[in-house]
Amino acid sequence: MAYITLNKNNFFYNLDIIAKQTKSKDKIALVLKDNAYGHGLMEMATLANEYGIKNAVVQTDEEAQRIHTLFEYILVLADIPKVPDVKVCYTINDMHVIEKFPKGTRVELKVNTGMNRNGVEISELDSAFEAIKKQGLKLDGVFTHHGCADELNAFYELQCDTFQKVKQASPKGMRFHSCNSAALFRTKDFNEDMVRVGIAAYGCMELPQEISNIELKPVLSLYANRNSLRILPKGSHIGYGAKYVTDKESVVSNYDFGYGDGFFRACSNKYVTPEGVQLVGTISMDNASFLSDKETLLIFNDARTLSKLVGTISYELLTSLKPNIARNVI
Repeated sequence: MAYITLNKNNFFYNLDIIAKQTKSKDKIALVLKDNAYGHGLMEMATLANEYGIKNAVVQTDEEAQRIHTLFEYILVLADIPKVPDVKVCYTINDMHVIEKFPKGTRVELKVNTGMNRNGVEISELDSAFEAIKKQGLKLDGVFTHHGCADELNAFYELQCDTFQKVKQASPKGMRFHSCNSAALFRTKDFNEDMVRVGIAAYGCMELPQEISNIELKPVLSLYANRNSLRILPKGSHIGYGAKYVTDKESVVSNYDFGYGDGFFRACSNKYVTPEGVQLVGTISMDNASFLSDKETLLIFNDARTLSKLVGTISYELLTSLKPNIARNVI
């Protein structure tokens, strides 16, 4: 079976850079949603705990319960608990869900500062604070999310200005945070209570040089094992649709990684591995063929390179990797 390696040294290297930017690793909240961006929830949570990360961010309560013993504070972005949990905090994304949270639940209020996705409106702040109190919830923090921190436009600054107004209108003693990975490295003097970092910790952040030229190291590499090998004469067709034709006698091996595992079919006939091995033929559900005789083949070790080839982002490629692929820490 294909397998993934997770480079512990690279992960800790990235966290060192992030901690330098935040001035304290205690302010780092590692985003572990969607199977830790495809890296493996428990694998990355365990490594984060070893490094000394105390805070985590996940999507669901189920994820929070799985990593419960590894962190002091866990923020759930989009779920409602059946019973309160002293260690877990849940996000209020809309005024109308406040009444659905059980009394005593720890919550953080998300505010829409211009991305227009989730969060209460600024005009609803007073009503939200009143409704949270009436419901008997424990309000720990107020936060927002940047939609354009990795873009060279004015929206980042506008959202920063708007969040300053939110802070001023909020009760005292709140935890405030707005920075994702891109926003953290765009901030010259980080002074918030927490930063939610995902893609930077995993080493695949991409920012314009004008924003930051920080060099991070990808954590995840993917390898596939050979299913079969054959020597084909010139003029042989390979794979579904016979899209590839050998231009000379060629050694072709088939490997156990296909689009059913997260290898985008759009890579067919145009991808070359980091070691210079050419992919040939249309990628199958569970297989892909290369001009190689290697028993084990490195498919990629930097999601940014492969994602550019198919016109997407590393987030999509990484989260497409199926959870049943073995993940090994090295």
